[in-house]
Amino acid sequence: MCPLVRELQARSDLRTIVCVTGQHRGMLDQALEAFGVVPDFDLGIMKEGQTLFDITASVLDRLRPLLDRLRPDLVLVHGDTSTSFAAALACFYLRIPVGHVEAGLRTYNATSPYPEEFNRQAVGSISSLHFAPTATAARNLIREGKAPESVFVTGNTVIDALRQTVRPDYSHPELEWARGSRLIILTAHRRENLGEPMRRIFRAIRRVMLEHPECKAVYPVHRNPLVRRIAAEELGGCERIRLIEPMDPISCHNFEARCFLALTDSGGIQEECPSFGRPVLVLRDTTERPEGLAAGTLRLVGTEEESVYRNFKELLEDREAYDRMAHACNPYGDGHACRRIADVVEHGRCDPWSGK
Repeated sequence: MCPLVRELQARSDLRTIVCVTGQHRGMLDQALEAFGVVPDFDLGIMKEGQTLFDITASVLDRLRPLLDRLRPDLVLVHGDTSTSFAAALACFYLRIPVGHVEAGLRTYNATSPYPEEFNRQAVGSISSLHFAPTATAARNLIREGKAPESVFVTGNTVIDALRQTVRPDYSHPELEWARGSRLIILTAHRRENLGEPMRRIFRAIRRVMLEHPECKAVYPVHRNPLVRRIAAEELGGCERIRLIEPMDPISCHNFEARCFLALTDSGGIQEECPSFGRPVLVLRDTTERPEGLAAGTLRLVGTEEESVYRNFKELLEDREAYDRMAHACNPYGDGHACRRIADVVEHGRCDPWSGK
C-alpha cells in the first residue's frame, strides 16, 4: 500500500489519512521506513502470542472511535490480512464505503490459504470498489455478483513498489556471501504448512542443496516461533543455507532481482520474482494467482518432499525447463496500478490495464 499512499498524498484534491493496526509490528515498521510513510494513526494492537480472535477484536474495538470521529468518505484496505477483514467489517457496521485493493484473488478453498481466503472473500462482500490486479481476478468478482461498474482492472501495486526499491548499487553481506553462486531465495510461513508439511519442504530443500555445491540459499525466517524452531531443526548446520532475520522490502526486492530462483509459500513473491525473470516454485497445494501458472512463471509443487525435491532439482539441472519459466511474461502489472486506483478515487474512472 505504501506506493499507493504516496500517489494519493500527491493529489491536492484528496485528503489522505494513514492508519496502521500494528499487526506484524516489526515487518510493518520496516515497510513504512523503506517508503518514507508516516502513519497518522497507529492502533498498536500487537501483543505476544496474539491469536486471530485477538487481532479481529482489537481492530474492531480500536478502529471504531477513530472512524466515528473522522467519518471518511472511503476506506481503502489491502488484500487478505485479518487487519483488512476487521477494518472492512468496522466500516460496514458504520456504513462507511470500502475500496478493496488487490481484490478478486481466489482459491475457493476456505482453508487454503487460511485464514486469508476467507478474509479476502469477506472483504469483497463488503466493498463498494474492487481494484482487481488482473482480468482473471475481475472475472471472479463479476461471477460472484459484483457490479461490473464497481470492478477496475489496475495491475498490482506490488509491481509499482519494485520500481521504487530495486537499485543497481544495492549491497548486502548475504549477497557478498553468495557472490559467484546461484542464489536461491526461500520463504515459508503459511499456517497450513506448519508442522510436518514444512518439515517435508525443508528436508527436500536441504537434500538438493547438499547435491548442488554451486548454490547458496538465503531464508529470511518468519518471526513465528514455531516456524523458527522447525527451520533451525531441519535447515540449521547446512553451510550453504543462511537463516536470517526478516528483510525490509528494499532488501527483499533486491535479493529477488539477483536470485536464480525462489521457493515460497508467500503471495507477493509469486508476483515480484517474475518481474525479474526469476522462476518461482510455489510450496502450496493451491494458489490464488492462476495467471502465473498459465503464463508459466509459477509452478505449483505442493508440500510433499519428493515433489519439492524433484522440481527444485529439475530447474537447477535442466536449462531448457528453467528458461521456459524465466522468459515467460509477467502477468501482474506494468507499474502504474497506483495511478489507476487514485484516478478512480479522485475521478471515478481510470484507463484499465489489459490485465492479461
